[in-house]
Amino acid sequence: MSTTSGRDDVLSSVSAALVPAVGRLTVSTDPRARLAPGSIMVANHTSLADPAVVLAALHRLGVQPVVAATAGLWRVPWLGRALAAEGHIPVRRGTARAAEALDRAAEALAAGRLVLIYAEGGLPRRKDSGEEPPGPFRSGIARLARRTGAPVVPIGQAGARRVSSGGTAKQVAGIVTAPLRRPGLHVHVGAPVRLSGDGPTGTAQAHSAVTAAWRAAVERLGEPVAA
Repeated sequence: MSTTSGRDDVLSSVSAALVPAVGRLTVSTDPRARLAPGSIMVANHTSLADPAVVLAALHRLGVQPVVAATAGLWRVPWLGRALAAEGHIPVRRGTARAAEALDRAAEALAAGRLVLIYAEGGLPRRKDSGEEPPGPFRSGIARLARRTGAPVVPIGQAGARRVSSGGTAKQVAGIVTAPLRRPGLHVHVGAPVRLSGDGPTGTAQAHSAVTAAWRAAVERLGEPVAA
């Protein structure tokens, strides 16, 4: 599998340092997996903890992507400055500036960066820590892939809900106790796909690929899947 790397950035470095302290992270890759410059990486989103888990796994593979993340992170003074300096992309959903994220992502891809995007509309609503398949994807992934011609690399993660899930109090308790419990965490990198067809078709292709990567992660970890 080919990878690309650069200087350490805050998100990747902090994730790589913290995640092993809260869980037992393992990583697998499809034999055809390739993290080539200018690729779009799409991961399933199940927990507040899983972006750090995915970044820690990618750091092990020598990859430090540009991350499209909620714009609220840029309001944290020291973090916001670091995110801006490192080229990460604020996502302002539901505002007049929402389209700017796709423009920034296209620019990063053209510069040979890898871009990590979460295509689901939010986190699962269930309160327990069980795994469940990725929710519906937004159309931005297909539009970005069609606009840039970039391949989509599906990433599946499982176990992050054992660190943090449920209501606010449960999430805080989960994070505090995770270093003692050390739940298993697994990230699987799938083979890249080229999206084709119209927007809905491309979105369905991306969703299917990420779901397959998620199932591979669940099977590796032996996590129960929510009914």
